Amino acid sequence: MPTTTVDTPFPTSSASPATPAPAVAAINDTASKAGDAVDKGAAVGHDVLNRVVQGAHSAIDRMAETAGPAVQRLQDGVQAAGETLTQRATEAREAGDEWVESLRSTVREHPLAALATALAVGVLVSRLAR
Repeated sequence: MPTTTVDTPFPTSSASPATPAPAVAAINDTASKAGDAVDKGAAVGHDVLNRVVQGAHSAIDRMAETAGPAVQRLQDGVQAAGETLTQRATEAREAGDEWVESLRSTVREHPLAALATALAVGVLVSRLAR
């Protein structure tokens, strides 16, 4: 038996869904406008940022100018207070040394009176400690 083959052509379509030209133009136009808007927004944002940064620099410079003299006055005050404290400490040390030397000479001149005084102070402290 002879075999016959039937060639059935399948419809082939090379046509792709076509986008109408006006729609493409509208999309391109919208994209272009969006790009322009983004560029304008970026430029405005950049200008605003520059103004804010410039204002911050000015404020910091003004604060530094006013803080400088105040810091100097504070340093001068601290230095003067330190010198005064050092002088007072030296005076107190010298007064203490004089008092101790005076007490030593009194004990050497009147040893029995010093012993009696020490005993009385000891008794007084022991009663207060109870």
